[in-house]
Amino acid sequence: MTQVEVLDARRDAAGGYKVDVSRGERIGRVSSEWFSRPDDERYLSLSELARAVAGRAERSRSRVVESALIQVEASRDNPERLSLSLPGAKSPVAPTHWSFGQLASLVGAPAAYLRQLPAALAGINLQYGLTQHRPEQVKTLETEDGRVELRAVTGPDYGRIFDHELVEAVQRIAGDGTGDTRWKVPGVLDWSTGVYNPRVDITKDTTTLYASDRDVFLFLVDDLNPIEAGRLPDGSPDIFFRGFYCWNSEVGAKTLGIASFYLRAVCQNRNLWGVEDFEEITIRHSKYAASRFAHEAAPALLNFANSSPMPFINGVKAAREKIVARNDEDRSEFLRKRGFSKAETGKIIDAVLAEEGRPPESIFDFVQGITAVARDKPHQDARLDMEAKAKKLLDRAA
Repeated sequence: MTQVEVLDARRDAAGGYKVDVSRGERIGRVSSEWFSRPDDERYLSLSELARAVAGRAERSRSRVVESALIQVEASRDNPERLSLSLPGAKSPVAPTHWSFGQLASLVGAPAAYLRQLPAALAGINLQYGLTQHRPEQVKTLETEDGRVELRAVTGPDYGRIFDHELVEAVQRIAGDGTGDTRWKVPGVLDWSTGVYNPRVDITKDTTTLYASDRDVFLFLVDDLNPIEAGRLPDGSPDIFFRGFYCWNSEVGAKTLGIASFYLRAVCQNRNLWGVEDFEEITIRHSKYAASRFAHEAAPALLNFANSSPMPFINGVKAAREKIVARNDEDRSEFLRKRGFSKAETGKIIDAVLAEEGRPPESIFDFVQGITAVARDKPHQDARLDMEAKAKKLLDRAA
C-alpha cells in the first residue's frame, strides 16, 4: 500500500523541501502577471492592497445615462486631452485609456486610430458616433482622484463586483497574506538543488498581489504545510502544496475567477510547477453576478481553504495503485482507446520511461506521462486538450 502522510511544517528546518517538478502541469498564468506588472501595481500585503482598492471604490459612483446625451469636449488649454459631460454630472469627466476604448467600441469606432488623432479631431469623430449611433443606456463608473475620471462604460445590466469585494473575501481566509495565516505569498524554487524554499522575503519582485486601475490578481499558497502523496522512484516523498489564484475587473476588462490546485513548486519567475487537480470557476459580470459571487465564488474559496487534502491524497493513491497495463500491447491499447495518436502514445510511454526508469503501469504513471508530453505542445488548445484527458483519467481512478 502507498504510504500517505501530511507532513509537519517543522520538516522545513533545513530551509526547504526537495520536489520533483518534472511531474504534473506547468501553468504560466501567474508568471504572465508577474512579468507585466510595473512596481506601482505590486503590493506587499493584502491589507495594503485592500486599502488601495477599497479607497478607490469609496470615491466612485455609478450612473445609467443615455449614450446620445454624452457630450465630448476638447479643451483649448490642453488640446491633447478630451473630457466628457455626462447627464446629471456637475463637472466634466476625463476618460481613462480603458473607458475611452469602451466608448469607441460602443459606437463602432477604432479606438487605436482615434488615439492617434489630435484631441479636437478625435472628439468630433467620437461625438458624431454618439449622436448617430442608435441611442442606448450605458452604465458609467466615475472615480474622484484629484479629478473625476470615467473608468468604465458598460451595458446597463453590467453586474459590477468591486475589486475590494474579492480582496476582502481572500482576507477572510488569508489575513495579510504574509504568513500570519497558513496562506501566504509563495516562496521560490532553487533550480540548482531542486529544493523549494517557502520562506522568502516579500518584495516588489517576489510579491504575487497585484492591482491596476482596471483589475486585481492575487496568488497565494499554503506552502508551510506540505503534503506527501506517495513516493518518488528514489524513495523520497512526493511533496505538494495547496494554492489558488483569483482575479477580477470592476471596469469590464475581464471576468471574476478563482482557480485552485495542488502544486509542487513556484519558481522565481512565478511559474507554477508540478500542478495537479486544477479547478477553475469564472463568473461573467452579468446582471446577477454579485449574487453568484456571494453564493458561489466566495464560499468555494472558503471551502477550498478549509478543506482536508485527504480526497486529493487518496485520489493520487488510488491512481498509483490502479494497474492498467502490464506489457507494451496493454500500454498502447490503453492510450489509443483514449484518443491518443500513435505518435503521442510513443511519446507518453517514453516520457514515463525516462522519468521512472520503467514503462507506465498505473493510472498515475500514464497521467504523469501525458502531462509531460502536453507541456511540449506548441499550441495551447492541443496542450489543454491533452491535460483535460489526463485529469479525466485521474478523476476516474479516484
